[in-house]
Amino acid sequence: MTGAARTRPRAHTRDVARAAVRAELAQVAFELFRRDGFDKVTLDDLAAAAGVSRSTFLRYFGTKEDAVLAAYDGHDRRTADALRARPADEDDWTALRRALGTLIDRYHQDPAGSLATTRLVQETPALYARHLEKQHGWRPALAEALAERAGTPGEVTLGHTVRAAAALDCLNVALDHWTASDGRLDLVDLLDEAFAALTGA
Repeated sequence: MTGAARTRPRAHTRDVARAAVRAELAQVAFELFRRDGFDKVTLDDLAAAAGVSRSTFLRYFGTKEDAVLAAYDGHDRRTADALRARPADEDDWTALRRALGTLIDRYHQDPAGSLATTRLVQETPALYARHLEKQHGWRPALAEALAERAGTPGEVTLGHTVRAAAALDCLNVALDHWTASDGRLDLVDLLDEAFAALTGA
């Protein structure tokens, strides 16, 4: 066995262990924020509740906001990958709607947890602003995926960017209505309705 082959399993094990610790710290932070309020909880409070030092906590999350918004990590990549995988003869708007279904699936897997996280983000100005900032960064990934579907990789047009931005706005509006209903409304139906509103359907 080569040195590289021996290193890969160790690196994978470290990555899995780090991800597990990160998930545990995020859960502790989330419960503390829900109980005491996001603005009242300090980084020292989070570290103490998790049983780690402040510096250890900061190695996993640079800010309090990151500890909550880690739940959305990778959403841009997963959605862009799903978009690329849509049938070539599907129009961009339909493909975007179907690609966003990959995110909706995650809400269905844990509706109570997803509702609590979404509500915390929406009701906390600092979190909501940071979330929108991060989500703004999803646009380029989606627009590039649209360009690739059009057979012009690297040539993102204004239309690609506008459609990507509009799709994300539809997602946010659907989530707003879903949260306001305490999760009683169907998120799939809400997203369909939001997309249909921009096509006149």
